[in-house]
Amino acid sequence: MNEPAFRGTDYYDIEELLSEEERLARDTARSFVDGEYLPVVTEHFRRGTFPVELAKTIGELGFFGSNLPTEYGCAGLNNVAYGLINQELERGDSGLRSFVSVQSGLVMYPIYTYGSEEQKRRWLPAMARGEALGCFGLTEPDFGSNPAGMLTRAEPVSGGWVLNGTKRWITNGDVADVALVWAKVADGSGAVRGFLVERGAAGFSSREMEGKFSLRASITSELFLEDCFVPENAVLPKVSSMRGPLSCLTQARYGISWGALGAAEACYECARDYARERIMFSRPIAGYQLVQAKLVRMITEITKGRLLCLRLGRLKDAGRMRSEQVSMAKMNNVSNALEIARMARDILGANGIIDEYPIIRHMLNLETVNTYEGTEDVHRLIIGKDITGWDAFGQ
Repeated sequence: MNEPAFRGTDYYDIEELLSEEERLARDTARSFVDGEYLPVVTEHFRRGTFPVELAKTIGELGFFGSNLPTEYGCAGLNNVAYGLINQELERGDSGLRSFVSVQSGLVMYPIYTYGSEEQKRRWLPAMARGEALGCFGLTEPDFGSNPAGMLTRAEPVSGGWVLNGTKRWITNGDVADVALVWAKVADGSGAVRGFLVERGAAGFSSREMEGKFSLRASITSELFLEDCFVPENAVLPKVSSMRGPLSCLTQARYGISWGALGAAEACYECARDYARERIMFSRPIAGYQLVQAKLVRMITEITKGRLLCLRLGRLKDAGRMRSEQVSMAKMNNVSNALEIARMARDILGANGIIDEYPIIRHMLNLETVNTYEGTEDVHRLIIGKDITGWDAFGQ
């Protein structure tokens, strides 16, 4: 068999642009995924479960809130290292990356950014260690792409607030020790507050959602708040508008942009190796033009996506990243990752639909990743408004 001159996925030597600390973070995540997660993910995907027992290990490795300060028990890494960790986690499975990025970007980040010192000291170290888990309650049964339309209401009462409403599609909902629930203040002002609702609070319950064909190795829940009392000291004090949850979504989308590259890489490597071994009409299918065209498309989009994310990470570390730039990376990388997964499935033929290979699992997961944290079309409109000045939402 002819030997290729290039074997990996780093076609443009992007490795040279990374610091030693960034490489170490990536390699640590890669070793964890290869050694502890990939051996069990297929069975969990089949059963529709998630290995929650790995939370402590993930915490010990410093993956939860890895780009938050060390003073709260976090790793204090830069945002490129944080992105590379997400890339490796999603190379394992989108459910694994979701588990970590919800904890990190959607719960720990807002507590750090908008919480009181007491809230930070109470929750962040425990969450960094994986001893406490969190979930993010924003999406509702009738409001996904338009979160400002939420129906969940918070009414002020003596000593705190009473919440009423339902949240849906909540990752980690059934295992979370605390839910960061966003609700509108019931005074007509339009104010939006974040509430730290603890597991066991009266009037608060959750129910795992069943029947998913995507993100099966992930816990997805509904949250129910029925006259749920939340004390005043459990309200995030530094935000009272949609700026709060939207800024959290920007953090999550940043991690997703990197994560999708990991899923794409897993699909590409599987398809490339398979194509070199699968004999058809007396030669490996890697020697045919149509298969090579697909593989070239895959490695090209992975390379472009990595460059896009690396630049985005450098801008984020410099404090210059804009949310619209994150929209471009999320839109581009997830869309291309899904296309790569579909091309890889095609190369494997019938074998592409069995879970002996990772491709069908990634392909099904990416259908969800392409939808959550802003659909591809929503991100197109965000960028469209940014470059034209015209808001096309709802038009």
